[in-house]
Amino acid sequence: MDRRLLEKLKVGEVGFHKIDSNPDTGAAIELRRAAVSELTGTSFSHITNFSFDVEKVTKRNIENMIGAVQVPLGVAGPLRIRGEYAEGDFYVPLATTEGALVASEHRGCSVITACGGANVRIFDDKMTRAPVFRTKDIIGAHRLVGWVKENFARLKDKAEETTRFGKLLSVEPFVAGRSVYLRFAYDTKDAMGMNMVTIATDAAVDLLLSENEAELIALSGNMCTDKKPAAINAVTGRGKTVSADLVLNGEIILEKLKTTPEKMAEVNYRKNLVGSARAGSLGFNAHAANIVAAIFIACGQDPAHVVEASNAMTLMELTEDGLYCSVTLPSLAVGTMGGGTGIGAQQECLSMLGVAGAGDPPGANSKKLAEIVAAAVLAGEISLIGALAARHLAKAHAELGR
Repeated sequence: MDRRLLEKLKVGEVGFHKIDSNPDTGAAIELRRAAVSELTGTSFSHITNFSFDVEKVTKRNIENMIGAVQVPLGVAGPLRIRGEYAEGDFYVPLATTEGALVASEHRGCSVITACGGANVRIFDDKMTRAPVFRTKDIIGAHRLVGWVKENFARLKDKAEETTRFGKLLSVEPFVAGRSVYLRFAYDTKDAMGMNMVTIATDAAVDLLLSENEAELIALSGNMCTDKKPAAINAVTGRGKTVSADLVLNGEIILEKLKTTPEKMAEVNYRKNLVGSARAGSLGFNAHAANIVAAIFIACGQDPAHVVEASNAMTLMELTEDGLYCSVTLPSLAVGTMGGGTGIGAQQECLSMLGVAGAGDPPGANSKKLAEIVAAAVLAGEISLIGALAARHLAKAHAELGR
């Protein structure tokens, strides 16, 4: 190890990001880790263990790398799904440190499978980016909105010059005084598409600015809206808008969940609907984010997009045949290409689900993944509502030592 360079790192004479090729990527990681160890007094014996290709991840996924954090990986299933893209029995990978979560999901999967499987359908698919512009006044704002409507085809051509697969679907304007927000929506096929739509929108903005008296204030004006709670995502959707449902048999509810359809329906009504409304929540569900986060971490998705997925709404209604259960996720951002999906462990988890890489036709794999996530969320909702109805929640956590 180059002790002289290490000392320069410690005093800030050389920045952490300056040494990635000095002398090679592995040595740079070791130097940064040694510097952090000496600066913080921490002995690293765990973060040094990983199997992925450091050359690959340091070019695409991480900066100033010093190691890796391991997250325990569990599996739940089989989960029977009857979707347009996901059809059959699936074993769902869940990366989490929350004890009892995988056990609960596994139970929910068994209930769904015993009742014949979950129906799943995708209702919308679009990734958005919404730049904000400033005009002179509302007259200028009105003129800009009119120009966008008249020149959509030209904006579409300009945006699509930047991508092989992305397609501009619409540009929806929102005005606040002389601030104009243009919500560009794209079909991004198997990519989650955040980078794709940012680059494409930037190109379209150049065309807009060349023909209008407006100033671009920010390429993202928070009307997109990514990685933040937002009603616009819950109402109009972002990423995949997907629903899953089935009818639970009363006998299976009693056998596997130790409760009744009536109790589960009331728990869902007073907790997920009334309770969420009273709290002013954007999500009307029990713990959708739990399942989404565990799948996202396992499958190389962007964990920050869990916030949009938490907009889910869970419904449970008594029927002649038992208990109708559904979950709708209006803004589920997933992809099977790009981002963390190419890292070794994450790619293996995607392969477990049969969705690694590009789909045939393009977009099929990301839609399949979205259907699997929705069915898995439904399983998690059924299990937790069942546990609450049977008053087993605290008992389950206590028995598992959590």
